[in-house]
Amino acid sequence: MPRKKKRSRSRKSFSILNALEALVYASILTEGTAGSSVWEFITGAGDLKGGTPYFTNTAMQMTDTNGGSTGTELTGAGAISISDIATNPSTALAVMAANFQANLLPMAIAGFTTSIGFRVGKRLLRRPISSVNRNLLKPALGAGIRL
Repeated sequence: MPRKKKRSRSRKSFSILNALEALVYASILTEGTAGSSVWEFITGAGDLKGGTPYFTNTAMQMTDTNGGSTGTELTGAGAISISDIATNPSTALAVMAANFQANLLPMAIAGFTTSIGFRVGKRLLRRPISSVNRNLLKPALGAGIRL
């Protein structure tokens, strides 16, 4: 009975370019939905005050379900953070849903151009990237990190 050959696995390595691409995607999502950068989204202050809004347009004008003014002023909705979500989840998620709906097309276009840009850039710079990996990163940092 023939023995099964062990599968060879590629080494797990950290790619700096893939990490930068993921950071750009995260930035597109947080700016489009939360109105803040990735850093502000993670470390921002929980300053969201007000009730659960019903948004009628992209200018985030609050109205009640009958079309009248709610009388509750929404403050801190310009930049949502994780602490806003933790302290006032219903309002924060309503603001994020309205921002997502308003910014869906620009976010899709930015994601598409980012994907194409990184793909073309990696293809065009394949030889210099390989040279940097082989001559600088591998001797200095080891085999676990690549450009």
